[in-house]
Parts: sequence; structure tokens; C-alpha cells
Amino acid sequence: MYQMKRVFLLVASLLLTFSVRAESDLTLAVSEGTSGGLDHARVILKYGGLADVIGHALKRRVQVVFAREFSALDDGMRSGRFDLVLARPSDYPARAVRDHGYQFVASARPDGQCLVITRQDSPLKTLEQAKGARWAMPEQVSYMAKFCAAELRDRGITVANEKVQYVREQAAVPFYLDQKLVDVGAIASYSGPAKSLEKTGHRVLHKSVAQPYFPLVAGKRISPEQVRAIQAELAALAQSDSGRAILKTVGVQSFDASSGQRLNALLAWLGS
Repeated sequence: MYQMKRVFLLVASLLLTFSVRAESDLTLAVSEGTSGGLDHARVILKYGGLADVIGHALKRRVQVVFAREFSALDDGMRSGRFDLVLARPSDYPARAVRDHGYQFVASARPDGQCLVITRQDSPLKTLEQAKGARWAMPEQVSYMAKFCAAELRDRGITVANEKVQYVREQAAVPFYLDQKLVDVGAIASYSGPAKSLEKTGHRVLHKSVAQPYFPLVAGKRISPEQVRAIQAELAALAQSDSGRAILKTVGVQSFDASSGQRLNALLAWLGS
């Protein structure tokens, strides 16, 4: 009887310890948008080093959570279940700040841009000459379609008045150009097609203004002092071999803590 009581108390103690430890953990939700090919295990492997850096700044364990669907990302931000969010497209972290009480921490470098591209042999030399041409753009509801539309609006081109073919995958834009189904295309600067322009032989006709890319925001359980501690740790990553390895694994050059005002203005610029 005595032994059973000791075992019961030991188990209860372990459960209590586990519960306290779990409650003290913080969550870092990661969303890579519509990028395919990643599962939860790979996301943890990819972002675990960054979570450890953030955890070192906070003196708390930070667990990576994969927000595969936008609905899960949005729900986690609305409820405050996610303590930190690292997400693209950038309008999700921007809404977290505007609508759900999150604080800006940093965004990734380089910034994001809309690239207007055309064929090498195209007679078009300026963006103004593309007005009235045939366009290929990412699907209409996507962040990048809104991004490019906002840039074109500022340059005097109203997308609603143009002949636009919307495509589900940005990789289809170069194909449409090659087949001469369109005259110009719009893609994200951080997309696969943008990184392959030299190989595919397409020419950049115009680069948009730069906007924050892959922002990191922090929820209400993170104090302003803790945000500054995270920012200091992120800024130091590029100064060491181990830090640069983490940046390379995540796929960014560095983190920028000065782009908060631009993120705050992003939704109004997009018209959202």
C-alpha cells in the first residue's frame, strides 16, 4: 500500500511538472504561404534553430508550430494562441498587428517586390508601354496579385482595365510569356520564377517598391522589453558562423527590426 502511494505521488508530481513546463513554453507559428512540400517535422527542423535563438532571448522554451492552412494561422492569431508568428504572405502578420494586438519584431531581408517581366525579345522597354498589353498575374485573391495591383495603380495602370490572365501558380507566368499568350507578367521577387530569370531568359521590365517580407510578430505574452531582446539576438545572427547557418537554413539573408512602420502601412497600401 505504501509503495503504491509513493508511485501515485511520483506520477502525480511528474504530471504536474510536465504540465507546468508545457504551460511555460511559448509557441512560434510558421507559415510559408502556399509553398508545398513541407510537413510539420520538416518545418520544426527548418525553424528549430531560429526558435532556439528566440528562446535564448526570452529565457523560455519556444516550440515551432506549423500553420499549414491560412485558416489555422488566422484562427491562432485571433485567439492569441500563437505567442509568435513568422509568416508569409506579409498581410497576415500585418493584420495580427492591426487587429489582434501583436507587436512587430522584425522582417526578413531582402524585402519583397513585385517584378514585372517580359520576354527578352519584347519591344516593351518601360512599364508605361505595358499599359493596354496582355498580362499574366498570380490568382486574383492572392497577396501578390494585390501587391502588384497596388504598385501598378501607383504607376498609373489600373489592373481592372487591363487584359489579365490570372494563373494559380507563379511558375505559369514564364510559360504564358514563352507561348506568347501574354506580353508581360507579374511575379514575386522571392518566387521560384524570379530566382530563375537568367536561366529562363526573361527580362525585368519593372521592380516595385519594396515591402516587408516574412515578418515576425509577437503576441501579448511577450513584453516590449522581450521584443527588444529578440531583436538583438536576430541582429547578431549575421555576425557568427552558427548564426549565418541558421539564416541560410531559414532561407533569408538577415532580419530587419526597422521595418515596423512599413508593415503598419502595408494593408492600407494594398487597399485591405
